[in-house]
Amino acid sequence: MNDRRVVVTGIGALTPIGNNLKTYWESLVAGKSGAGPITHFDASNFKTRFACEVKDFDVTEFIHKKEARKLDKFSQYAMVVAEEAIQDSEIDPSYIKPERAGVIWGSGIGGMETFYKESVGFGTGSGTPRFNPFFIPKLISDIPAGHISIKYNFKGPNFTTVSACASSTNALIDAYNYIRLNKADLFIAGGSEACIFEPGIGGFNAMMALSTRNDDPEKASRPFDKNRDGFVMGEGGGAIILEEYQHAKQRGAKIYAEIVGGGLTADAHHITAPHPEGLGAKNVMKQAIEESGSDIKKVDYINVHGTSTPLGDIAETKAIVDLFGKHAYSLNISSTKSMTGHLLGAAGVVESIATIMAVKNNIIPPTINHETNDPQIDPKLNLTLNKFQKRNVEYAISNTFGFGGHNASVLFKKHRE
Repeated sequence: MNDRRVVVTGIGALTPIGNNLKTYWESLVAGKSGAGPITHFDASNFKTRFACEVKDFDVTEFIHKKEARKLDKFSQYAMVVAEEAIQDSEIDPSYIKPERAGVIWGSGIGGMETFYKESVGFGTGSGTPRFNPFFIPKLISDIPAGHISIKYNFKGPNFTTVSACASSTNALIDAYNYIRLNKADLFIAGGSEACIFEPGIGGFNAMMALSTRNDDPEKASRPFDKNRDGFVMGEGGGAIILEEYQHAKQRGAKIYAEIVGGGLTADAHHITAPHPEGLGAKNVMKQAIEESGSDIKKVDYINVHGTSTPLGDIAETKAIVDLFGKHAYSLNISSTKSMTGHLLGAAGVVESIATIMAVKNNIIPPTINHETNDPQIDPKLNLTLNKFQKRNVEYAISNTFGFGGHNASVLFKKHRE
């Protein structure tokens, strides 16, 4: 099993700071914030009136209007990023054995907007049960994986992972393991989310999870800053082509990076709060590194979960210091959520893409909006504050954690022949 290496050969991204991979990466390096006033609905009566929305996106540029109406927005995002990843991989469909190609997709919430609008429409009507015939197929979380497999004739493993904000990282790890187990040669893996509408904002407001910095939204997502007051909702999606190395090599594919380890743990502590000492986070990074056969001292960069919540940022930095010891101070650490906001179930793949690009380009994207040090966060950590940094990146980790205590960590390595 371990002789089957897994590499990244294609990427697609649709984010609040860029509607394709190139623009997304350039915006990350530039330290661009994707936050602004909500335009998807009238949020004037909500505690939080801003978010990180996808901008200048017209689905009909990618999908026929008639077909787009059959898809919830989270599925539209999935189809767009999957197509970009396929095109980026430059793979000839005739080269693929359909039974050896699969799709694993992650979404923490799925088609909540469809559920909300259909339910409200029914509730304010005559009471006659006249739901859209696409109501169920639009809202179920697994439907993007189904649509993607149909479009590309991928007949291998096909399913959706749901582990809240860790969902799309789970999808990547599952795809990685299926390839190593010789169940497939290629996967489209990733995730998408679209929850910037009334129940999404209202629900997280009720939990007191969102920032309410309405007077300065661009600076609201501020991981590690003493004055952080919650996360900023984001939306979008990402797709990664994971491919068995020999399969990729034989077709002359370009390779961004190699995926060499994945960790999965549970805090078993609280449904929404992390373990205060970051024990689950520590163990999940340790698992990923041990699976790779590498050493903690070889890790150069960690793209942290870093949501800008009071408890989460402290716990994760404690986990890093506890696991890495003195090497923690040699690492670069950053939270790209400071720019994209929190994409919920799509966060893991979008941040894995940032991590892969850091490995490929030897550039660490910054943690923006930092003004005041938090005395509960170790001041010796290099949090890559406010400006990107250049360094050689051989190994890099992407962390994602979800409500329910789910932890997922994936380790990428610079590709060598």
